[in-house]
Amino acid sequence: MTILIIGVAVLAAVALFVVAASLRNRDSASAIGQLSGETVKRDRAVTITPDDAEAELVPTGKAVEAAARAERSGALVAAGSTAPVAYVPPDPETIGVARRQFLNRGIVATFGLGLTSFGAACIAFLWPQGASGFGSVINVGRVSDIQASIKAGGGFFYVPEGRMWVTEYPSDAIEKAVTGYGFFPQVESGLRAGVVALYQTCPHLGCRVPECGTSQWFECPCHGSQYNRVGEKKGGPAPRGMDRFPMTVNAANELEVDTGTVIQGPPIGTNTTGQEAEGPNCIGASSH
Repeated sequence: MTILIIGVAVLAAVALFVVAASLRNRDSASAIGQLSGETVKRDRAVTITPDDAEAELVPTGKAVEAAARAERSGALVAAGSTAPVAYVPPDPETIGVARRQFLNRGIVATFGLGLTSFGAACIAFLWPQGASGFGSVINVGRVSDIQASIKAGGGFFYVPEGRMWVTEYPSDAIEKAVTGYGFFPQVESGLRAGVVALYQTCPHLGCRVPECGTSQWFECPCHGSQYNRVGEKKGGPAPRGMDRFPMTVNAANELEVDTGTVIQGPPIGTNTTGQEAEGPNCIGASSH
């Protein structure tokens, strides 16, 4: 019980101290109060005459209090007769950039950079590419050089840049091609020069078709489709012969192949050259 009374007394004392301190701080902040009686009597007892040169240097207590209140409240004090100082704008470099301005400018710059990069990527994607590589017109070379490369390759000449095979087309089969190929005008120039450009992809499921040196055919290793040397179907599940590209021979007797246009191969049963397997097949036996 005694401890409780002591505790209450201590808390009361602390509370009184806090209240008193708060009142004192508020009085000091507002600079509003009353002078004591002794101070008032002392001020009245002092007599200041206008002729006294020191009169202006002896302020009264009320004057001191009023000056203190004006200083705390930020009140303007009448300026003297001194001429006003000309305004000089502050230096921007001295002021600097606020943090909020820096963040805003950084966000705007980041968005601008992102949009610019995206726009540049779109323009680069849509911009026409240079005429080179697969999908463009490829100059394979002089026809005489191509024929020499075909003989050096055992009847086949592969052009990796155009993903195509170039083989020899017999001159005595051209008239059959006129009636058998619906796309003859697009390949006429190359066929009459004695060559044909075949797309390397099998029309069945898109496997790359290699040559077979023993049979002198193209034979697909994926599902066994077989084609003669000019790409006409000889066996397997392929729905047609090997696809091919349009060909032209320019004034310099150079073969130009448009790999951007794929012509569907001749239908099943087309056989303009009459070429049969010249040796063992590389992929099983053909089924006609």
